[in-house]
Amino acid sequence: MTYDIRLIAPSGYPHDVPAVRRGVERLEAAGHRLSGLDVLDRRQLRFAGTDAERAGDLNALVDGPLPDVVLAIRGGYGVHPLLPLLDYEGLRRLATAPVALIGHSDFTALQCALLARSGVVTLGGPMLASDFGASRLDALTWDHVWHVLASDQAEVAWESPGTPAVAVEGTIWGGNLAMLTSLAGSPYFPEVDGGILYIEDVAEPPYRVERMLYHLIHAGVLTRQKALVLGDFTSYRVAEYDNGYDLPLAFDRVAAAAGIPFVAGLPFGHGPTKVTLPFGSAGRLEVSGGRARLVFAGHPRPKTP
Repeated sequence: MTYDIRLIAPSGYPHDVPAVRRGVERLEAAGHRLSGLDVLDRRQLRFAGTDAERAGDLNALVDGPLPDVVLAIRGGYGVHPLLPLLDYEGLRRLATAPVALIGHSDFTALQCALLARSGVVTLGGPMLASDFGASRLDALTWDHVWHVLASDQAEVAWESPGTPAVAVEGTIWGGNLAMLTSLAGSPYFPEVDGGILYIEDVAEPPYRVERMLYHLIHAGVLTRQKALVLGDFTSYRVAEYDNGYDLPLAFDRVAAAAGIPFVAGLPFGHGPTKVTLPFGSAGRLEVSGGRARLVFAGHPRPKTP
């Protein structure tokens, strides 16, 4: 199945030009029709255009024909200044339209705002440059996103050794931990009770990860969830001063304080392999015998040709 894909650049500009070129070529070779290519050439400081230009890419979805997929080109930083500039009332049309907005990293901030202010469910998944344009295209990343877009019900399964049995249902949501924490308590943060929260991050040392998770506890967010699913936490370092304190210990400490199951091993984050997951739709998490399974439905899907 092929799709009309519109590129958006809500964050940083694409500094890796060969990766962008590979991503475009791979998507077009697969039969997809790309628009919004002009955003690839925009530069303003470290951003892919001015705040007004980048917000305009999103507000352009309010009127006129919609693509099947809206794909972020990369993350970095840049979404936060756009949040007050978005037409949330107009963007409510995306809540019922057959269009999927996909991205991760800084894109998580946009996902939070769209669900909180417009009721729009989005997808955490691959982006143009880092994933579709990788020097070596990851097969699971490529296959899973198209599986999710084409399926009424989708799932992901992974190994999570040592995890006690879990069987919970709730709203699946999450993404980059730093982005989630930065918006907690703001009008752009969704109120999700009894959810299944998934998180990931990059280059954050264990104490900072623990501090961010404690912030979600203190803000009353984490303790209201039914489970926390741990994705990839990559490119971090521990110091001599940590004295044996590492990321697994940090998670153990927070899990004891939160009082909810923590399930590790989800292939999602800043690594080369990532599944595509909903932000705001219903699902079920099951863990048995050290193997986890997340099943979901009601996620955004393009129309069937």
